[in-house]
Amino acid sequence: MHDAIRTLAHQFHPDVIGYRRHLHMHPELSFQEVETAKFVAACLSEWGIEYKSGMAGTGLAALIHGKNPGKRTIALRADMDALPILEANTVPYTSKNAGVMHACGHDVHTAALLGAARILNNLRDRFSGTIKCIFQPGEERLPGGASLMIREGVLHNPKPAGIFGQHVHPPLEAGMVGFRPGMYMASADELYVTVSGKGGHAATPQHCIDPVTIAAQILVALQQLVSRYADPTLPTVLSFGKINSTGGATNIIPNEVKLEGTFRTMDERWRAEAHKRMKNMAEQIAKSMGGSCNFDIQKGYPVLYNDEALTERARSWAVEYLGADKVVELPLRLTAEDFAWYSQKLPACFYRLGTGNALRGITSPVHTNTFDIDETALETGMGLMAFLALRELGN
Repeated sequence: MHDAIRTLAHQFHPDVIGYRRHLHMHPELSFQEVETAKFVAACLSEWGIEYKSGMAGTGLAALIHGKNPGKRTIALRADMDALPILEANTVPYTSKNAGVMHACGHDVHTAALLGAARILNNLRDRFSGTIKCIFQPGEERLPGGASLMIREGVLHNPKPAGIFGQHVHPPLEAGMVGFRPGMYMASADELYVTVSGKGGHAATPQHCIDPVTIAAQILVALQQLVSRYADPTLPTVLSFGKINSTGGATNIIPNEVKLEGTFRTMDERWRAEAHKRMKNMAEQIAKSMGGSCNFDIQKGYPVLYNDEALTERARSWAVEYLGADKVVELPLRLTAEDFAWYSQKLPACFYRLGTGNALRGITSPVHTNTFDIDETALETGMGLMAFLALRELGN
């Protein structure tokens, strides 16, 4: 089967480059992927693949039936949204939507899944089972399109036995892929802290309750959450990236200070405990100094856990399809991905697709205004995704 997939991946590669460039030129922000969804739907309709649209607003779920379609179902997922970034590339397919750019490679994910769907549709008489292709909106924005599509039933009728997702990875050269079983990516929560006191003249602090000093104490104390309360063997990050006071100046103590940060870890039980500890610590410090603290935690994506058995199988199949020299082990990442919602519901494998080319200067990281890919990666991406799906179906 791998020879047939390789042949079709090579045959469809020029078309898939075209899909990717079209999507790159017409990026849309999270939950606004109207034209992107229309493009995906048009491709699926042209190939005679049945699909359901309008999930979570702009999401689609397509079904490719092989022989004996009720035997087993495997899902493949791609995200479709772009980022609010002004592109600095000068390539012919630069974004036409000013201030919006596919800087995280979701155009690649969508195009590669379209290519995989086309391959699988051409081979539907040669495999048993069903492939569910999920084109998901809003990965870059809470609560994440994955959670909304799950809520709307994307993992039912039929229910997948497992799910694969791939993500661009500029540090890996095009043609390579990376896997990691078990814990892979962190949960990510947004922290919005408001410290309230009593403002006044900076020369008469005895008449004030200084929220700046209180906030400073809270910032320092909260780091004990990582250094003294977290298991040293468990990755945990607590970072504050923004501090702002309302009405303060060199000679004015403000009434209020706002802090914004992020908390990330790799264990859901510790995550819940840490939320309680952070909130209690901050509130008690503020109270002890005469002020008050509102500690708002916006829960983000959960821990992304790659099912060990499924991921080990996928890695072995990637070696079979690409060769051992093209498959690497990935390190842990404290970044987050809403694919994690799927990994909380069924066996999941989220792997990395190499897209870099150092010799050609294609090295910019994701979420930068010069991000681009070596488009030979699309042939690898669509072929491997199709191959993994069929192998997991037992074909």
